[in-house]
Amino acid sequence: MPGRLLKRAFFEAPPERVAPLLLGKLLVHRTRGGLLAGRIVEVEAYLGPHNDPPDPAAHSYRGPTPRNSALFGPAGHAYVYSIYGRYFCMNISCEGEGRAGCVLLRALEPVAGLRQMARNRGLNGFLPFAQETREGWGALRELTSGPSRLCQALGLTRIRHNGMDLLDAASPLEVRDDRYSVKKVLVTRRIGIRHAVDLPLRFAVAGNSCVSGPKKIAGRYISLEGGGFASRN
Repeated sequence: MPGRLLKRAFFEAPPERVAPLLLGKLLVHRTRGGLLAGRIVEVEAYLGPHNDPPDPAAHSYRGPTPRNSALFGPAGHAYVYSIYGRYFCMNISCEGEGRAGCVLLRALEPVAGLRQMARNRGLNGFLPFAQETREGWGALRELTSGPSRLCQALGLTRIRHNGMDLLDAASPLEVRDDRYSVKKVLVTRRIGIRHAVDLPLRFAVAGNSCVSGPKKIAGRYISLEGGGFASRN
């Protein structure tokens, strides 16, 4: 297995702090067909209902329900929900129990199991995947650029993966750290939502070709220095 499991304490913090530090980490899914893994290159933070004001775009906004109960449990668990009745998106719970902050995974850079990812996405013709050329990286982007695409590529569904502990070595779905260093992060408003759209809670690895959404969007850059934040123009 690549890298090491993240510690629970990593996620026991406000999601706006966790989100940029999650960039560069690996989402790893052990399947019968082999290992599927992608590097996290884009995320969005969603705030829990204890915040003042609460985040109206968060699924936890109106409190706990059977659908969002994974968010109100311990940090470091998967919250997988369906959209349009056929696609899925995945969040990771943050903060202490009952506070329901979370980070949405918006894009991965494929690392392992690319051919299986392509089959899962119905993109078998996208070969070769790993060539670092404009054409090759274009194919990679089609695999896991977007919250629903990455779930489809890694074979993640609500019925199988919602509530799964991502920090348990026995779990088939894990978040791991292989010490990959992210030097520059783009911070923008969140995209694809209707509420609280101006909050600067979307974080992406600057210049990465697998980042989803529009390429030109107003934002700022930060550097991650010693686990902290330093603004850059």
